[in-house]
Amino acid sequence: MKIGIVGGTGREGRGLAVRWAKSGHDVFIGSRQTEKGVAKAAEFAEEFGVSLQGGDNASACAYAELIVVTVPYGAHRATFETIKDSVGEKIVVDITVPLQPPKVRSVNLPEGKAAALEARSYLADGARLVAALHHISSELLSDPEHQFDCDVLVCGDDKEARASVISIVSDLGLRGVDAGVLKNAIALESLTPVLLHINRRYKSEGSGIRVTGIPETE
Repeated sequence: MKIGIVGGTGREGRGLAVRWAKSGHDVFIGSRQTEKGVAKAAEFAEEFGVSLQGGDNASACAYAELIVVTVPYGAHRATFETIKDSVGEKIVVDITVPLQPPKVRSVNLPEGKAAALEARSYLADGARLVAALHHISSELLSDPEHQFDCDVLVCGDDKEARASVISIVSDLGLRGVDAGVLKNAIALESLTPVLLHINRRYKSEGSGIRVTGIPETE
């Protein structure tokens, strides 16, 4: 699959790009600046021995069959407004959590109740928005040798889009779990500050979520 990572030059984008490239996907790293996207793609490709492309965010959206947005909440609205004309009816995965520094270990509900719900309002009708990957440590994600022991909760109003995201999540070495409609992103995003608190309290490298009781054939 062709995957475009908007704002993909940071740790989250680096980890996602490398893991997906290693599993056989064609990955394009986007940035606000074309030169930075090109340079980071070349840097990551050389470091990890994978093939990556890079450029600006609009080019990442145009290239991709599936788009992943990995930007901090402070840049969330501006980023979506920049790419909305390039998205069309493609699947867009929003991993943003509305953290409010310096109190990142306390739940912050934004005006729209969830970053993902706000993102849906920024996009044109027809865009297939999915919220996922909120609870994965960027530090562990960027280590392609690390084996995860946690799940990824995936929510969105389009059932087929959720299934597509669950499929590519498995290529990251993680199990995706269908978590229902996009409104449930309120709960998913709110769990991240809780996990950040747990990490500090127990000095963990990256606590995660594990859903029990799901049949293996599911």
